[in-house]
Amino acid sequence: MQNPSAPAIFLASSSRYRRGLLDRFLDEYEAVSPEIDESNELGLDPEPLAAHLARKKAEAVSINARHALVIGADQLAVLGDEVLGKPGDHQRAVEQLLAATGKVVTFLTAVCILDPVNRTRYEHVDRTTVRFRQFDRRLAESYLRHDEPYDCAGSFKIEGAGFVLFESVQTDDPTALIGLPMIWVADRLLQLGYLTS
Repeated sequence: MQNPSAPAIFLASSSRYRRGLLDRFLDEYEAVSPEIDESNELGLDPEPLAAHLARKKAEAVSINARHALVIGADQLAVLGDEVLGKPGDHQRAVEQLLAATGKVVTFLTAVCILDPVNRTRYEHVDRTTVRFRQFDRRLAESYLRHDEPYDCAGSFKIEGAGFVLFESVQTDDPTALIGLPMIWVADRLLQLGYLTS
């Protein structure tokens, strides 16, 4: 499926979830941690912030990979006006889940592709809406013990048992919730000749 004559592909991410998605159809690529400051130093709203961070990641890796196609991505979970980060530990994850019970969380998954051949930047932001069911602390604790999603924005994994927490998911691309909108990425790579149809 991958075009062997196309330039190398770099994933500007340390996320095992994004690597897992690319592994589904790319035989050769290199994952590099972008090592950027992810703080919102510009005071951006969530959607432009997600796009900004995806672009920064791609550009950071591109500095040392000028002749490669670079894919950068970022995901933000938004509850009301609050951006939910990765919880990092159990207690913070419990707090995030209990704050989301019975509410809607919007997941913004941004991707930036830097193409060295055309010297062009392609960007996209996927919006996925997750409605959480009403649940109590006992279910939240049980779920967290099962999936341990402490490195996931919003404290759950759709590819794990996270569905027990949901009433509904509205999306154009189910892979976006895992961390990379693969329908858009695959379409772009096909158009650019990095994949053979």
